[in-house]
Amino acid sequence: MIDRKEAIAAYRKREVVSGIYALQCRATGQRWVGYSPDMSTVQNRLWFTLRLGNHPSKDLQAAWNGSGADGLLFETIERFEADEAPAGAALQACLARWRGKLNALPA
Repeated sequence: MIDRKEAIAAYRKREVVSGIYALQCRATGQRWVGYSPDMSTVQNRLWFTLRLGNHPSKDLQAAWNGSGADGLLFETIERFEADEAPAGAALQACLARWRGKLNALPA
């Protein structure tokens, strides 16, 4: 069994991949696009805020309220290695490009 300190150290040493994700409502086809600095945790974080009913996107929250987790499709659409992740204006431009390409709203 791994002790607590070893588990924490292993968690901190894990490779974190940032990226852009998309959510799609299966019923309506509506899409949302967002960015996360840690793609391994973003879906859990989104589902948590949606279950609580306090997601900042009212459209996304309404889609969740109407059909729950089974009604939304989550997908990673672009991944960035740690040294390649865009920031600031470059990140906003990347998000705008994906939102335009997918006809999506901000997540």
